[in-house]
Amino acid sequence: PGNPHADPWYPGGLWNGMIAPLVPFAIQGAIWYQGESNADRAYQYRQLFPAMIRDWRQMWGQGDFSFFFVQLANFRAVNDAPVESDWAELREAQLMTLALPKTGMAVAIDIGEAGDIHPRNKQDVGRRLALAAQAVAHGKDVVYSGPIFDYMKVEGGAIRLFFAHTGGGLACKGEALKGFAIAGADRKFQWADARIDGATVVVSAQGVA
Repeated sequence: PGNPHADPWYPGGLWNGMIAPLVPFAIQGAIWYQGESNADRAYQYRQLFPAMIRDWRQMWGQGDFSFFFVQLANFRAVNDAPVESDWAELREAQLMTLALPKTGMAVAIDIGEAGDIHPRNKQDVGRRLALAAQAVAHGKDVVYSGPIFDYMKVEGGAIRLFFAHTGGGLACKGEALKGFAIAGADRKFQWADARIDGATVVVSAQGVA
């Protein structure tokens, strides 16, 4: 085990050194940008991250102050075929944290760098966090989130996906929608063809029914 007086990774080390000294002061909100080190424990993160937010709010005693966080950015090369992904599971855990009141999430999966775990583009991250703050903390009527999956319907050999936070409508950056994968009864996932249809996305793949 590490030395609690010298090892910042020791339980409580970062809290005691960086956050606890701020507790006596007023707080408007918090921004959290972390998760890479927990990618291999996404199911644990589902519990720990919301618990940390609740604990901070209790420690300050100022009610549910706004808490914003950045979802993990893209990192490393895209796989040729759909595979299990620890990072995708961690992103899901972060998404689930939006169930807490007065929280907001900035998506960064489109602005990361394949070769840098700490991407340099923080301007777009900051802009997205600022939009979330305007909506969640200050109640302004602004589009502050990208589309978030809501539910789906099977329509013959295709699946129609419905989303929340579609703003002025869905749009594609580039010639084709990418990143959608589906599977049949054999649970063997393959990349799917996807197209925008109004405020929904319709996905299908040859041989999957």
